[in-house]
Amino acid sequence: MACNDPIADMLTRIRNANTAKHDTVDVPSSKMKLAIAQILLDEGYIKKFDLVDEGSFKNIHITLKYGADKNEKIISGIQRISKPGLRVYASKEDLPRVLGGLGIAIISTNQGVVTDKKARELAVGGEVLAFVW
Repeated sequence: MACNDPIADMLTRIRNANTAKHDTVDVPSSKMKLAIAQILLDEGYIKKFDLVDEGSFKNIHITLKYGADKNEKIISGIQRISKPGLRVYASKEDLPRVLGGLGIAIISTNQGVVTDKKARELAVGGEVLAFVW
């Protein structure tokens, strides 16, 4: 089955694995997905990720992070904002804040894929890909 929105597919796989309390999740690889996984790692939402080469295609093997027990989730919500049918862009003055700064917005800029905080430091706007809290 063809996937029209691979980023939404990645976020949905992470959300579903987190809800089902799985330790790991595999996602088909792309440069954009690797950049998003790196942001999730840097911000402390996942433990680690590895690029796994399985023959003719590559997967990202993501290890999810939980609190003291698996009932305490680190990722309480993850939402796709800009969709193929309705792109959402934000200027450097209008960058969104997720839960008043408690969450992160993932922004695709001309400086690469960064968080909303980093985009404010770089004084750039771009496409708002997702919110994570």
